[in-house]
Amino acid sequence: MRISEALTVLPVFTPTAIPGLFVGCLLGNFLGGALLPDVIFGSLATLIGAVLTYLLRRHGRFLAILPPIVSNTLIVPLVLRYAYGIMLPIPLQMVTVGVGEIISCGVLGLLLAVALGKYQSQIFRMPTVDR
Repeated sequence: MRISEALTVLPVFTPTAIPGLFVGCLLGNFLGGALLPDVIFGSLATLIGAVLTYLLRRHGRFLAILPPIVSNTLIVPLVLRYAYGIMLPIPLQMVTVGVGEIISCGVLGLLLAVALGKYQSQIFRMPTVDR
């Protein structure tokens, strides 16, 4: 479980979070010493989740938090198997990764979304230019 996965809820509020999440994951994996397949495919899982979260944002926060949970649950176990050689059954890895994603993206992400939603107009307001 990564606490930073809670940030995958940010595309609900702004599309500019999508590249930020992707680059942040890419850098975090790379600088954290992950193997190249993990850097590539783990970051792509985050990108897929972020884009789909943005596309589902108008359908409610509960539905919008599902894409990063699903994308990571499907992709990360394959990375664990083929990049790191973890030979646990793929379905078991999907369950364990999925539980971690539900906690980090689902629970923590939803709490973050609720907290940010209270201040959305102040935080994500476009600056005005006086003329």
